[in-house]
Amino acid sequence: MGRRVMAGLLDVDVALARLLDGEVSLPAETVDLGAARGRVLAGDLAALLTQPPFAASAMDGYAVRWDDLPGPWRVVGESAAGRGWSGTVEAGEALRIFTGAPLPVGADTVVVQEEIERSGDTARLSGEGPPRLGANIRRAAQDFSMGDVLAATGERLTPARIGLLAAGGHGSARVVQRPRVTLIATGDELVPPGTMPGAHQIVSSNGVMLRALFESVGGAVDDPGIVPDRREALAAALSKARGDVVVTIGGASVGDHDLVVPVLRDLGAEMDFWKLALRPGKPMLAGRLGSKRVIGLPGNPVSAYVCALLFVVPLLCRMGGRAEGLPTRRLPLGSALPANGMRRDYMRGQVTDGRADAFSSQDSALLGRLAAAQVLIVRLPGAPAAEPGEIVDCIALDSIGDVP
Repeated sequence: MGRRVMAGLLDVDVALARLLDGEVSLPAETVDLGAARGRVLAGDLAALLTQPPFAASAMDGYAVRWDDLPGPWRVVGESAAGRGWSGTVEAGEALRIFTGAPLPVGADTVVVQEEIERSGDTARLSGEGPPRLGANIRRAAQDFSMGDVLAATGERLTPARIGLLAAGGHGSARVVQRPRVTLIATGDELVPPGTMPGAHQIVSSNGVMLRALFESVGGAVDDPGIVPDRREALAAALSKARGDVVVTIGGASVGDHDLVVPVLRDLGAEMDFWKLALRPGKPMLAGRLGSKRVIGLPGNPVSAYVCALLFVVPLLCRMGGRAEGLPTRRLPLGSALPANGMRRDYMRGQVTDGRADAFSSQDSALLGRLAAAQVLIVRLPGAPAAEPGEIVDCIALDSIGDVP
């Protein structure tokens, strides 16, 4: 399978390697656990206490001595969660106990209340048969002990992991800072979402789409609004942009109204690459403006999304301490594909009965097709025609984003 690319166009893998070269995680910050979902730990967190801190009943019932089965017992008191009983269960005695209550000294088994017959202060086992020794007891440290590592460096905090940290005595966590992204959409033809477009205008869908994508992988996004196609307006927006990454949308090609490249050069930006051997998304650029990374995305919505997925998402993950790459699958084709040209192609498609099928139309302006796509079928430059059943690499679009 060929890997040659069109003259003057940079290979996708080479471009991504250059973009990520030398990039490291951002510094750490401390956040409350309630705001830590999806964040990446900057250091191990160990338990500050033991859970459960004491042996406790797992059921409502009676705490007894196993050797005294099947009773009868004299009921000597009651133990409830938060209101334990301080005495000792002696031979022939039972303690009424409720779920979560501390197991009293002397008792080694809890008989559930449905298996007990009680008359006044006398209780005895019913005809259900004796429980096993130690039944219905949660032992101390059954979940974890003080000093156990509950979450490791580099781990993304899921809701369940946050609950574990809280149970372990933590109210906050040191996490990698979220990479800050400024989104700048350019174009005189654009109006904000929710605004009815006038003649020759369209709704700006790219900004909200990419904001959702970047936030789903941990980015903190600032969207200052649509910038008109005027050099001074774009220069002002780029100069005011704050954060770690500036992403422009549209205006990165070579037309008379494509101003991103000349304005960046006027501002002294260092250009790393421009124009990729990629479909959709050839007119994409990357560089630096002072301490900020600048990435210029095409204006067509599918091109913008694919380029953001291939380049901005890995960059944000690297900055935010996330080690994972894009989720991939290897699937058989459901139908034939023609030979590919000299640009790497990312074809939108669906998966039916475990087979990947590319949509018949791959127009980069069709958001409906992108929204319906489950995978991007990857076709390398110069790839020959592929027959049904041939295994292809795919990016799993429905697996990209935040933690559950």
